[in-house]
Amino acid sequence: MKRIHLSALVLVTWFAMIGWQVRREYFQPELTRLAEAALSLAPGINFYTLRLGDRTVGQATSRLDTVPSGFVLDDVMVLDLPALGQTGSAVVRSRVSLSHALVMESFFFSLDSEVGRFRADGVLGADSTLTVTIDAGGAKQELSYKQAELPIFSAALPIRIAMAGELRVGNTLHLPVFDPSTLATRAVEIRVLEEGIIVIPDSASYDAATQRWSPARYDSIPAWKIAEIHGGVQVESWVDEDGRVLRASSALGFTMEKTEYELARQAQEDASGQSSLAIDEDVILSTAIRSNVDLGAVEEHDVLRFRLTGVELSGFQLAGGRQSLSGDTLTVRREDWEAIDPGFSLPYKLMDLRETLEAQPLIQSDDPRIQDEARRAVGRWQRDPNAVARILTTHVHRMLDKTVTFSIPSALQVLDSRQGDCNEHTVLYVALARSLGLPARTAVGLVYLNGSFFYHAWPEVWLGEWVAVDPTFGQYPADASHIRFVVGGLAQQVEIIRLIGRLNIEVLESTQAGGGRT
Repeated sequence: MKRIHLSALVLVTWFAMIGWQVRREYFQPELTRLAEAALSLAPGINFYTLRLGDRTVGQATSRLDTVPSGFVLDDVMVLDLPALGQTGSAVVRSRVSLSHALVMESFFFSLDSEVGRFRADGVLGADSTLTVTIDAGGAKQELSYKQAELPIFSAALPIRIAMAGELRVGNTLHLPVFDPSTLATRAVEIRVLEEGIIVIPDSASYDAATQRWSPARYDSIPAWKIAEIHGGVQVESWVDEDGRVLRASSALGFTMEKTEYELARQAQEDASGQSSLAIDEDVILSTAIRSNVDLGAVEEHDVLRFRLTGVELSGFQLAGGRQSLSGDTLTVRREDWEAIDPGFSLPYKLMDLRETLEAQPLIQSDDPRIQDEARRAVGRWQRDPNAVARILTTHVHRMLDKTVTFSIPSALQVLDSRQGDCNEHTVLYVALARSLGLPARTAVGLVYLNGSFFYHAWPEVWLGEWVAVDPTFGQYPADASHIRFVVGGLAQQVEIIRLIGRLNIEVLESTQAGGGRT
């Protein structure tokens, strides 16, 4: 009996030890396991060539360094994007400080373009509150975001997946990802699609006779193909065992490929000397949707009906105001400016539209320079909302040079630079309107121009109903070909990406001034 009891005790003890070991290995806190796995993460720098179609449009670097507190990931992207015969330049930088467990502790993001710089610095507090300081050409502003979960910085997402041991074909994850360009955390689905070998240059040699660089050797790297999916948009990347990106592609037609620095620089220099462009190498023309009907002088159409197919329409702000949606058929009517009766004098005093009257980080309607410009444009004593909306439309249209700009536009920077495309016209208009107490918001969608529908932004102002105006084209009201899909700031505007390359527009019917139909 004693031997039986002793054997049972030994057996129970053995099971307890095994159970403790299993718990230690498989049920220890995730961050502890990540910190242990990240010990193998090697610092290094990667260089990339960026392409739109077959044309090189930039180069990028990504540097991972180890520091006493964990890791620092530095990314720099230099872009020269062809658009409508112009080239828009931008430099995008991001830096994220990560703990040993790859948790975001702080970040820096900036975008520099012809119209100025957008900069955001953020710190994640112990209570999961992300505090962000924004500098967009005016007084710095501070925002705080309470995070339901610890967010993963977008550039560090593949590294986090790899170190968590999740690079297994067929695996699906759902993670909160912070995007510094929109200052928003979104739920992203990650799928591990396949495993393979990626061949990339690992050195370059110089030929003095041709004065050209060429790959000297190639390396075959085990890699995993992952897809990041948000709002129906899928970005695919091949990553190595450390989660460092080797290749990536997006629905917009952009690709990124790891290479050697000399080869990336040479490719960008070669592209800068090209004059002719294919349509798929123009960032604006490549996303345009050809119309089935020539609408001619589109301002003459009072009502337009469209069939929208190819995408799920739920979640977009297609209905409301001048737009009505029935199934996949959208009717857009151009407002009768003379018949509009706002029913109030400026400034608008009710609280129901407070959000469309407040200053925001990129819409500095409380800045004295914006307020002074608005008063100069409309006159100090003008209180008629219709007159103010009309005057501001004409004023901004005449004020800004029409140039393609790749930026995160700020009203103050646009006021200083006096140039830009539809985004700059819109953000300045909205700031000027709000400074005078006229509710205004940003609408994003498509507009007809020269036989195609192009992605576009314009303001809507409250005149008893939301009325579309377009300072880029100098229209008040905007013509009926303006199809609104989204209303709001950057975090909302990125939703438009899920239309690109998928949306089909069929013009069904138009009603012209005087009642004629086509």
